[in-house]
Amino acid sequence: MSNFGVLPPTLVLEPILRDWLLEDVGRGDRTTQSLLLPEATEGQAKWIAKAPGVIAGLPIAARIFKLLNEKVSFVSIVPEGTWCQRLEVISEINGSLDALLIGERVALNIVMRLSGIATLTRKYVDQIADLNAKLVDTRKTTPGLRLLEKYATQVGGAINHRMGLDDAVMIKDNHIAAAGGIGEAIARIRSQIPYPLTIEVETETLEQVQEALNHKADIIMLDNMSHDLMRQAVQTIRQQDSRVKIEASGNISLETIRAVAETGVDYISSSAPITQSKWLDLSMRIQ
Repeated sequence: MSNFGVLPPTLVLEPILRDWLLEDVGRGDRTTQSLLLPEATEGQAKWIAKAPGVIAGLPIAARIFKLLNEKVSFVSIVPEGTWCQRLEVISEINGSLDALLIGERVALNIVMRLSGIATLTRKYVDQIADLNAKLVDTRKTTPGLRLLEKYATQVGGAINHRMGLDDAVMIKDNHIAAAGGIGEAIARIRSQIPYPLTIEVETETLEQVQEALNHKADIIMLDNMSHDLMRQAVQTIRQQDSRVKIEASGNISLETIRAVAETGVDYISSSAPITQSKWLDLSMRIQ
């Protein structure tokens, strides 16, 4: 199975990649530029997986090498979003050796990071693949990497939650405390937000669920509820307003996600695929 994520356009992505290269190259690659003649020798390299997992980020790696030399050819052997095996060749790169050597670490770093996220995401998604609930990510991302980390969860099979605070309204416990209640929070916010933003409310009790229903929330999050309480909340919501989407969150793990999905929720949000993932080990070998 492979999944496709949507990368930011070049206008957004290239400045980020340039910053990464500048951070690593500094005033110049002392090793490569001292080793190679100005008219750099052409060469070939292969990327090899040192562990099994889902590959994510190869189009980004290709752009990194292109920034160093537009003539570099980066060919993905393993399609984005597919599971690779240990020692499998995942890409072949042809071009000037200086571009290959200078771009190696930056390109590998981002693909290893994103592949690790996609791999753990896929494990979570596989746990509930035969059920109706869908896995969504969160805003718990590395500053500066949100666009790409959320791209990796898409590649792994998850759905993106809001990208930032301007995407949707999510009324959390601290908002409720600041407003003095769910009803007051929804009323104030609804009078201010543009159409067609949705309003999601985080709830922890059946009483809060009922209040969110009474004030026409679009999405109700069941936060840190027991599975029994979650089932009761789902039944209450379905009986009163079938249009309301239901999200579960809190203490989601590979061991618990299936039981949560079986309560009947529509979405399960978890930061774990990003915050608890391990880089997928890859290496580059000059031929």
